[in-house]
Amino acid sequence: MTKIKGVLFDLDGVLLDTEGIYTEFWDAVEERYPTHIPNFSSVIKGSNLFEILHDHYADENTRQLVTEMLNDFQRSMKYEYFPGAIEFVEQLNKAGIATCIVTSSDQKKMDAVYAQHPDFKEHFNAIVTGDMVKNAKPHPECFLLGAKLINCDCSQCLIFEDSIKGLRAAQAAGGKVIGLPTTNPEDVVKQYAHVVINSFEGLSLENLL
Repeated sequence: MTKIKGVLFDLDGVLLDTEGIYTEFWDAVEERYPTHIPNFSSVIKGSNLFEILHDHYADENTRQLVTEMLNDFQRSMKYEYFPGAIEFVEQLNKAGIATCIVTSSDQKKMDAVYAQHPDFKEHFNAIVTGDMVKNAKPHPECFLLGAKLINCDCSQCLIFEDSIKGLRAAQAAGGKVIGLPTTNPEDVVKQYAHVVINSFEGLSLENLL
């Protein structure tokens, strides 16, 4: 247990039950501004907004309109914790284990999360957003930065992820990867994770290790 000095959490699909809501949003965007990419909302899982806009929308006006749609959507959407998620984070807090959010979301999205959960930042020693890194997942930069901010090496960290890009980034960073099948089927997630958990409910750090 002493070998684990930090825990890095992706946000959507890990602590927040929002991936289904985002799927509906991006399906609506695809209908309005079609890229003609099959399963577009699944393809972009784990990508930050800059990467999505740069890779899939060549027209600058379309990029601006999609950005405005997303900002409006995120200001009004509900950010619900998965059952047991925040209780597990509190276990880590009490055990003195450093915690960090590592998300592809930007600061505007995080401000909306803070507005709904005023105590959110109190649970974490650091927060890495997508606009703090140059390279998006599956590049490991975000997790390497997260570990650095909590004074750990990634090899000393558990990393909780759900998207394929995020799981690959966690692998590349050298952390101990805990996968959640909230976005992808369990048989897919387990290909990229050391351990797969279905829920935080009743989960203890000791049993997980």
